[in-house]
Order: sequence, then C-alpha cells, then structure tokens
Amino acid sequence: MKTLTVRLPDALAAEIQAEARERKLSRSDVVRERLTLAAGSRRCRSALLDAIADLIGSVNGLPADLSARKKKYLKATGYGNTPTAGRPFPA
Repeated sequence: MKTLTVRLPDALAAEIQAEARERKLSRSDVVRERLTLAAGSRRCRSALLDAIADLIGSVNGLPADLSARKKKYLKATGYGNTPTAGRPFPA
C-alpha cells in the first residue's frame, strides 16, 4: 500500500479524528473509506448521465434560450393559468 501525505483544514481533521475514535478505526481507515465512497458516487453519476445522454437536447420546437427565459415562455403558453385536465401539453 502506498503512503500519501495531505494537508487538511483543522475542522475536517478534527471531524475525521472524532469519527475514527467513535468507530474505533484508524484515521487512515476513515479517510480511505470516505475516498472510496466519493469515487463510487462519481461513477454512479457518470453512469446515470451516460444512460440519458442521447435524450439531452432532443426536444424539438422549444426556444433556444428556454433555460434563460423559462418564466416568459411558460406565461406565453398559458401554463398555470387554467386547469389542464384533458388537454394535451401546449404545442
């Protein structure tokens, strides 16, 4: 196993120390566990993004600046003004 030296903010070092004491583990074990969990969550997010990548930007007919002007677009389509039961989404 390789050794790596890092500098941590005092608050984080104290948090790791407290967790290690509470769980009766070494600080190294706590840090290794945290790094492993963080790497796993990054891989999970990446896998989720890969699963929907072909859908991103695939809706036709919407304005190019929709993300910047969503309230104006929704107001122009009448969204939220009247009940939509039985009506399809505005074209």
